[in-house]
Amino acid sequence: MSRLDEAAVSAALRRTPGWERGGGELRRTYRFRDFREALAFVNRVGGLAEAAGHHPDIDICYNTVTLALTTHDAGGLTTKDFELARAIGD
Repeated sequence: MSRLDEAAVSAALRRTPGWERGGGELRRTYRFRDFREALAFVNRVGGLAEAAGHHPDIDICYNTVTLALTTHDAGGLTTKDFELARAIGD
């Protein structure tokens, strides 16, 4: 999979609400009522990631989960990152 150029990244960001670009990654932070809800979310994301064969970096701190998506073997953002971000949703 090839890395997206700047124009394609900008267009894809407009179609992926709530996510922002941080260097060569897509990032989004989610907040939940408690650790149990955060962990349930992480498990749901894990299922989506396994199905897509594309795995985010996940940081969980009590009720806050930050996801970072990038395609390491392409050296940046690809359509796989945006597809998984949209599948994760709100």
